[in-house]
Amino acid sequence: GPNGAGKTTTLRMILGLLEPTSGDAAIFGCSVLTNPLRMKRLIGLVSASAGLYQWLTPREMLQYFALGFGLDREQASQRIDELSHRMELGTFLDRRCATLSTGQAQRVNLARALVHDPPVVLLDEPTRGLDVVGSKVVIDFVQLLREAGKAIIVCTHQLEEAERFCDRFGLLYQGKLKYQGTLDELKTETGQPSLVEIFLSLMRDAPSPLIDGGLVDHE
Repeated sequence: GPNGAGKTTTLRMILGLLEPTSGDAAIFGCSVLTNPLRMKRLIGLVSASAGLYQWLTPREMLQYFALGFGLDREQASQRIDELSHRMELGTFLDRRCATLSTGQAQRVNLARALVHDPPVVLLDEPTRGLDVVGSKVVIDFVQLLREAGKAIIVCTHQLEEAERFCDRFGLLYQGKLKYQGTLDELKTETGQPSLVEIFLSLMRDAPSPLIDGGLVDHE
């Protein structure tokens, strides 16, 4: 969806950070409305706006989050060692986060989302502001999640990125899900040859929020 479509707002509702006016979200039967705390433990969030605690090392920060998610110290240590190997954190695991490069910080941010081994991972514009090398880190991370059998939801308005990451697509506009399905299903439904054309046709056909007198929540 475009900026202001409601992508981040939707993620906030799934995470239990914002109460929905209607509807519900559930993972393994756990409802965000009735058990938002447990819901948070089932989700890992990667956000372009997330930062690191500059005076902690990656090891200390990952341990902090692991303990917060209910792991004991031995479990946290084992999980950090596993993630350090998978995400190649070893050379800077005990350096202060303030000294890390952008790519290194991104690896720590990704590892933080997995420290409690959640079944679902939400990626909110994960490559925003990253160069080619940083974006490659995210792409490798998505492949790692696939191999681990995680459910992945990618929130983006970069259509090339969506096609690269995703098996199914949902096009959001002014807070409403207009289309959803595989790329082939969307092409058949809309008669358009590509995701870009599907998106542009949606923008052309949808009424302007200014004409309608409505308001758009700009993210």
